[in-house]
Order: sequence, then C-alpha cells, then structure tokens
Amino acid sequence: MGKAIQSKKWSRRLKVLAATVLMAGCLQIPAYAAENDGQLIRVAMFANLGSTYKSTTPLITLESNGSWTIGSETGANVSLPAGQIRFSADGFRVKVLETADFKTAAAAAKLLQPTSDKPLLFNSSVSGKTVYQLYTGNYATETLAGQAVARVQKVAAAQLGGQKPVVTGNKHLSTGNYSSLQEAQAAQASLSASGVTSYTVLLLDAGSSGYSVWVGEAVTDAELTAVKKAVETQVGSVSLSPVTNNSSALIIRQDAGLSLDTPKIVAHYTIAGTEAKAWVQGDGNGIKVLERSQRTYRGDMELSIVNGDLALVNVVPLEQYLYSVVGAEVYSSWPAEALKVQAVAARSYALQQGTRFQIANVVDTTLSQAYNGIDSENDKVTSAVDATAGEVVKSGGKIVEAVFSSNAGGQTAHPSEVWNGGAGVFTNVDSSGDTSAQAGLHTWYHVLLNSGISGYIREDNVKELSSKTDAGLSKVTVTAQNTNVRAIPLIQSTVEPVAKMNPGNEAVVLAKVAQSNDYAWVRGPFTSAQLVKTLQGKTTTTVPTSISTLEVTKRGPSGRALEVSANGQALTVKYADTYRSALGGLPSTLFDIAGTGSYTVLGADGNTASKTGSQGAAVLSASGTGTSSGNALVVMSGDGQARAVTQGQNFMFIGQGNGHGLGLSQWGAKGMADEGYDYQEILKHYYQNATIVKE
Repeated sequence: MGKAIQSKKWSRRLKVLAATVLMAGCLQIPAYAAENDGQLIRVAMFANLGSTYKSTTPLITLESNGSWTIGSETGANVSLPAGQIRFSADGFRVKVLETADFKTAAAAAKLLQPTSDKPLLFNSSVSGKTVYQLYTGNYATETLAGQAVARVQKVAAAQLGGQKPVVTGNKHLSTGNYSSLQEAQAAQASLSASGVTSYTVLLLDAGSSGYSVWVGEAVTDAELTAVKKAVETQVGSVSLSPVTNNSSALIIRQDAGLSLDTPKIVAHYTIAGTEAKAWVQGDGNGIKVLERSQRTYRGDMELSIVNGDLALVNVVPLEQYLYSVVGAEVYSSWPAEALKVQAVAARSYALQQGTRFQIANVVDTTLSQAYNGIDSENDKVTSAVDATAGEVVKSGGKIVEAVFSSNAGGQTAHPSEVWNGGAGVFTNVDSSGDTSAQAGLHTWYHVLLNSGISGYIREDNVKELSSKTDAGLSKVTVTAQNTNVRAIPLIQSTVEPVAKMNPGNEAVVLAKVAQSNDYAWVRGPFTSAQLVKTLQGKTTTTVPTSISTLEVTKRGPSGRALEVSANGQALTVKYADTYRSALGGLPSTLFDIAGTGSYTVLGADGNTASKTGSQGAAVLSASGTGTSSGNALVVMSGDGQARAVTQGQNFMFIGQGNGHGLGLSQWGAKGMADEGYDYQEILKHYYQNATIVKE
C-alpha cells in the first residue's frame, strides 16, 4: 500500500480488472489504490443507483489503527493520526438548534435518533466560544427538508428553547484560496472571532490551490446574496464570492456526535460538489467501516455523492477481495478442493461484471457475492485462492459469468427455470453431493396432537412409546416440560411454537424428517391471506382475493416450478425464479405444495376426488359408511405415508435446494470434493463446455 497520494503513480497502476472488465466502459481508479500492480476491483458498499442497487446512509464513519491519508487524485491530501473520521454529503438539511450546552444538544439528538430524521451534531467556535450545532438529514430536495421541519420541531420541542428549526442548503461563499492548511485555518479563525460561522475547506479540483474558507449554507441564491452582504458588512476586510455547484471539496468540521453521553470530537468531512471524489488510504492494516457492521476491509475507500446520496466504494486487489468472498460464501472447514472451486467461480464472476454498478464492478452483498472484509478471511481459504491465482472459467474464448447458489437440491436448474434462457454452459446436471448439507443434523418427528394440531419436535426431546394407533402409527411423548412443537422442523427463535407438550402427553407420529436445511426443507403453514399479500405486485396476472387451492401446474427439466396456479388459474410471473419471493420467501422453486385442509381420494374406478375438512368426512369400512371424528383426519397414502388434514385450509411447501440452482452448487461441490474429485473436475461438471484457464 502506498504511503502517500501521488498522481504520478497513476500510469503504473492501471491494471484494473483487465480489459475484459473495462470494455463495457472505463471506471476511474484512484492512483494510490494499491501498491500491488495486480488487478483491482471496485466494490460498492453504500450507493444510490436507483433500481440497480440502493443502500444508503447519511453518515459514514471510518476507523484506522494506524496513520492514514485523505485526498484526491489531483494531489490534494491530509495526513491523519490513528482513530476515527466521519463523512457526510453536502445537501439539504434541517438545522435544529445551536447551543453552548452539549447536554441540551445531545438530548435533542437522542430523541431524533429513532426517527427517520437522523441527527448530525457538530461543534464549532463562534466568537471564541464552543457551540454545538444539531442538524438532521440529508434530504433529497428542499421540499422534503421543509416537510421535516415540523416533524423535528415536534420531537425535539423540549430542547429547542424558542429556537425554530430551519432548512439549510449547499450554497456557499468562498474567501479565496490558500496554499496551506495553516493559512486557511488562520483566515477561518479570524472570521470566527468576528462571529461568522465558517469552515476550512480542502479543495479537490484539479488546478486549485489546496485550501479555502467557506461561509454560509444557503438554500437559494437570494439567501446567499443576503449572507454575503451581511458578512462583508460585519467584517469589512473580507471579500466573498459564490462557490460554483461543480466545485469539488471537503468541508472540514468537527463531529461531536460519536457519543451522546459526553463530547467525543472527531474530524468530519462533508463532501461538496456534484463531481467530488475523496479517497482514504490506510496503512495496510485495514479500514473499519462502522456503518457496515463495524467490519474491516483491505484496500482503500472512495467517497463521493451519487444521486444526492453519500456513496462508498472499496478499491481492493482482486485476489485479496477473493480472500473475503470465498470465506463468506462457504465454510473454511470444507475440503481444499471445494474452496478452490469457489475461488475460481468467484473470480470468474467478478471479472465478468464490467461496469454493472456504474461506479463499481460489484456490490458487497449477495446481489453480487458476499463480501464481509477481513473478518471472513481464513488461512485455508487464502491458500485456496493463492493456489488458483488468476484461474477463471472460460467458454467460447470468454470468461463465464460463473453464477452459483448454495444448494441445487440434487439437480441444478436449467436456464429456462431461472431466466427463461437456453442451455449451454448452464444446464441441469446431477448434483447428488448436495445431500452433504444434511450430514450430522437432527431428525424431527412430525406429530399430531390430541387437540388436532400438528407440528414438529426434535428427536432429542422425544421418547418413543410402545403403543401404536389402530392404523399402526407410532406414538411418542416428550422428555421435558413445555417442550416446543414447531411449525416446521427447524428452531425459529422469532416464530412462536404451535403448541407445547409435557411428559405423559401423547402424540401420533406422522413421519420422521430431516431438520430443514439447504438440501431439504419445509416452509409454512401460510394462510390464504398471507399468500395473497406476498403475491401482490409479483405476478403478471391478477391475484385472487382468496386462495382455496394452490398447486404447481408446470415444471421445468429439473423439476422446478415453471407455473403455479391458484384456484385453477395460473399465477404467471416474468421469471420462474420469482416464485421464491412471490410465495413468502421460499429457499428454491424445487417444491411441492400441500394444502393442510384438503386431500385427494383415488376411487376404485380410477377417478380422483378432492376433499376438504377433517370433521364429517365419510369413511367406508367393512361394516359400512361411518363418519370420521376428532379434530384432525389422518390420511394415509398407498405407500404408508401419513399426514393430518385440518379444518382450516393452510399451505405447506416441501422442497429441496437453496437458491436459484443455476451453475455451481456450493454444497454439491463440497460433496464431490468429499468423494475425491479435484476442483477442475468439479467446475467442468457444473459449467458445461467450459475450460479452466489461467489469465
């Protein structure tokens, strides 16, 4: 990592994601971004890119354990000691209050923290006295900021002391340019002593002298003119000129809001200018981003304003990026060959993205690939990445966008089942190694209680009884008081159990199933109302007001759902994979649907009939026709499988796999590695007609 920002380093560090990535349009990379002459990748963490990607925050707090530098490619820079710094974007805010009492300002900030009007607390020196200035925002427009004034005034009324919140903007006045920070600070101190609120500014424009002093935060040109007249009248020796909208700069302030219990002051940089970019370079030990779960990242950070919001991009060597990605995507305890598979797939995917995210090649979420910084790195993973350095999956002379998912459920998806495409590199292939996801997991008992409620109990809480039902079904009790009966065979801490059992209570065993996992799972029960709500906006056809029947009416080559029908009418979607989110967030589209309040009877004449409800069902026995009794009807299939039919109609989804299922199955690769296959064999199995090439 370079020790200073020097634009002369620009030319020798242009090996950024190679021509393959940049052919779609060149992304500018900061000159100092890495001392390493290898490929770099740009990872967006926060950005407002519209429908492409949106993750925003009003403040970004960075931390380094060593010395670091802030600057621009033009050569402007500020060296900083170890610690924290904060960034925000210049724009429309609400100035809530200004006071010399920190407790008053902090109390108001605490009241605003839980609201949508996020507080920002500065401290400044005015007329030789320390004052605390509380703001909220940013807001996209002056109108939105104006609407926030009433909300803020209501929430913080007790602390305002007669002050009225006002809208502030990004129009400023400049005292001129200074060649050194010391000169600018002296000019700013002179204005402050005269009672004028002013800020030292680091200029980022090419050709600008290093520093300036800015005055005002006006919303309109008329307001700015009034500020100019007032300040020049108050301080006769100063001459002010408007700052143009495209002037790039960092407004240097002091942030007092890191701790609202006692003043904790850190440097705060407000990015100003529509084209402004600032880069933060650490000492090589990583930069922590507090707003990204306090994770620490290799490489350097670029900050800018995109669509009015603060944007943060991590610029990092590609191979170092992969250390984190592979560690975040799969378990480091997996066989080395499986880790190598993930390394090559992740590298290929990253290199194929081009300028997909405008200011970045990828994002740090699973929309691209999971990227959690240094914390997800591991020696085994690093070794796997290094062992495959530069290797990619290619087909037809081009790098493959090597998509992958957690578990294919026994067979990968055909492209027609995901994005309506044809086969080629991606097609449905066997993925028997996916069952490795179930190794070591608990078995769960699917039981029917005397109350008619059915649910699941984990095996370590169950005691099997010697007695059976007349139909030959086993009975169980439990080993502890208040044992939870779960809706699905999985502990969900945020979902209430459907019932509780105590020792001595008996239940009928309907089935034994594996704990829901990446390979095999159960979801539900969903009511008609829940499904109607989650389907809204996700189908290209009208969603019925109530759902009585729900079934898969068309499947693709791998068995995944291509069409689901409600009440006999198809619920069509743009892409088949959309059914995952449309039906309540299912792990995959490789599923069956069971209506808990209905069952199908195959008659002696070969005809089928659908029945609903559990009470009053006609049963034909050797002694004639009778009526079932009890709170639930147990229906047994010809192969001895039993399930309970409830009075109300809910829907259970029983499926396999986790993810879209296209391309590489991560668990499948693990299973193949367990069987002795090497990483190239595994990759060629999942990516057909492909070769592994070192670029």
